[in-house]
Amino acid sequence: MKVAISTLVLLLQLQLGMANVKPGSLFSDHVVLQKGVVVPVWGTAEEGEVVTVQFNGQVVSVKTIQGKWTVRLQPLPYITTPSVMTIMGHDTVTIRDILVGEVWLCSGQSNMERQLGPRPPQPLITNWEKERDAANYPLIREYYVPLKYSADKIQDVNSQWKVCSPQTVSDFSAVGYFFARNLHTGINVPIGILFSAFGGTPAEDWTSREALEGNPALAELVKNYDRIEGYRPAGKVMSGLYNGMIFPLIPYAIKGVVWYQGEANNDRAKEYQTILPNMIKNWRDDFRQGDLPFLIVQIAPFKDMRPEIREAQFLVTQKVKQTALVVTTDCGDANDIHPSHKQPVGERLSLAARGLAYGHSVEYAGPTYQSFTIKGNKVILHFSHTGRGLVASDKNALVGFTIAGQDKKFVPAQAVIKGKSVIVSNKSIAKPVAVRYGWENVPIVNLQNADGLPACPFRTDVE
Repeated sequence: MKVAISTLVLLLQLQLGMANVKPGSLFSDHVVLQKGVVVPVWGTAEEGEVVTVQFNGQVVSVKTIQGKWTVRLQPLPYITTPSVMTIMGHDTVTIRDILVGEVWLCSGQSNMERQLGPRPPQPLITNWEKERDAANYPLIREYYVPLKYSADKIQDVNSQWKVCSPQTVSDFSAVGYFFARNLHTGINVPIGILFSAFGGTPAEDWTSREALEGNPALAELVKNYDRIEGYRPAGKVMSGLYNGMIFPLIPYAIKGVVWYQGEANNDRAKEYQTILPNMIKNWRDDFRQGDLPFLIVQIAPFKDMRPEIREAQFLVTQKVKQTALVVTTDCGDANDIHPSHKQPVGERLSLAARGLAYGHSVEYAGPTYQSFTIKGNKVILHFSHTGRGLVASDKNALVGFTIAGQDKKFVPAQAVIKGKSVIVSNKSIAKPVAVRYGWENVPIVNLQNADGLPACPFRTDVE
């Protein structure tokens, strides 16, 4: 009798093992899929098992190889009413409340990681309770990636999607939520956010080892990785965040990336001009969705954040296609690296997405320095993204400009708007050679376009 029972238990175990069709956790209830592109869906099952995925009239089958399967759904339309996906093998898995809309990966360090709700000792997000109580947006969903440095590539973080509501939004990324809300209300489609951010982390940790080692310009960084000084989160290892927090998302279909990071690279701004483009290329190559739009939030004013890191971010967006820069000179905190006023950041990110990723006829960036000419004792600055014209945000005289003569000593300058240009001068300098704007850790500036977007700090004497 004992032998018969043991045999029966073994047979049941084998049957259950064969019935273990399991989609990746990204494909769970409340998921948002990307509209208009091929959508990979993947998971695990018994070796050789045929897995069939049914969704929105499509039926796709594939055989499991080495315990893994992936099907590719053809481009989907927007779907705003809850839909169902069925995944069948030896058993059947049903995924409910699926929407199809726009999916963005929101990543970076603490200013992206900061959730809407309280996070002592950081200051409260401005009007956070009012924002929480109004967050009734069932078409916005977020998938949270747990904080994880990993020496090895992780296949699945086993998280889940959450529907945005007053009961859940306190745990959403504040910047991610404000971006998603403004984008949703602007284009009126479902928005999915992949929330993958970790405070105090440099961009190289978000980059794969292959991409770091494959770039000769970063050979010294790779060689000296363990000697780089600075805050070191628990478990920090080269490429650890790529392995633990980005790789598990690949090749999920997304529209683009929102990137808020740079504080941890503040002391290596020149190198950042190589590190960040390398990371962007790495992600674009691995997601295999072409030149994914990258929306980069510029570091906000803070007493310890040097202007060179903002310049590095600016120069990256000037050199790398399909990128946009969101300037935050008017919403920083001189005494706290975590400014509480996140709403303008989200709003500007949504404008950048609409202009860059969706081709809407909106001004999505502030005045952006392009070139200069010298006439006598005046320097004439030329800008793009002037929108409906250049203005001073406070309607006073322009501030934040300095000028230098041949001795390269910068002094305060007078600046006046003329059309789409700014004319800069100082009566004591007859032969100017360079101009700077907002070139301080905490710049006091007021140039913007009439669309309300602030000008990016810059210097004409880029080294």
